[in-house]
Formats: sequence, C-alpha cells, structure tokens
Amino acid sequence: MEKTMTMSKPGMMDAGMMMPGMMMPMPSMGMGAGMGMMGMMPKCTMTMEMVEGGCCVKCVCADEMSAMMLQKMCAMMTGGMCGMMCTMNGMMVSMCNMMMGTCKMQNMDMGIMMTCTSGDAKCCEMIQSCCKCMMDCMEAGCCCCMTMNGMPMCCTC
Repeated sequence: MEKTMTMSKPGMMDAGMMMPGMMMPMPSMGMGAGMGMMGMMPKCTMTMEMVEGGCCVKCVCADEMSAMMLQKMCAMMTGGMCGMMCTMNGMMVSMCNMMMGTCKMQNMDMGIMMTCTSGDAKCCEMIQSCCKCMMDCMEAGCCCCMTMNGMPMCCTC
C-alpha cells in the first residue's frame, strides 16, 4: 500500500516519506534545504549606484520595525558573502555573488547600505557589471533581493 504525498509548499515533505523506487526513507527537508526562500524578510526600496572601485546598494524600509529587523539580520550575518538576486514570476533571472570585493554594511536611518569595492581593476569591473545587470533587471520589472550567505535579507517585492 502506497502512501499519498501531500505537499503544502514546494519541496516540503514529511519525514520518513518513501519515494517510488527508493530503498531508504527520504530525510525531512523541513528546516534545511527546502527553506531557502521561506523566511521573513523586509520589503524595501532598493537603489544601486556605481561608485569608484565598485557599487553601493541602499535598502530603505517603509517602517521602523522593518528597518530594525533588517539591520539586526545583517548584523547577525556580518562577514558572510554578500550577493544580489533578481527574480521574475518566482523564477531566478540572475544572481551575482560579490565575492570579488570587500562588502561593508552600514546602518542608515531606515535601512542599510552595502558598499562593495575592490582595489583590483578587473574585480572592480566585475562588481560594476553585476550592479549594472541588477539595475537593468529591476528596470525591466524584476524583483531584486540582497542576500548574505545565500539568505535573502531584503527584497523589492
């Protein structure tokens, strides 16, 4: 007798569920890999600009509670790899990890500012190319998320 699968969210399964043709039960994905985009993150207005040596991304929240949550999440992830991700209709369009530069987070009144720079000319060129790609995607109607260690910190949609 086969067990009927019910998934309330994509990628979520009950612990010990057997898949056809599998000899071992599938481990639960409850709090692991399947949770990538399901956490709470503040919605914000995001602006990007190219600066000397790299780019600057500002995430501004509409209310103080969201701004405080964003600042605390970024403080917890300090030192992690920063990145940007654009999606359209829930599908990833582009993702840039800013591993080629030094990214610094600064608190602002109603959000945060990430500045990613490099002293190397080629790395600076890559950072600015990523920034331009994200700006073009947002202009075309994509949602943009700033990530730290692959975890979304703030999002435009």
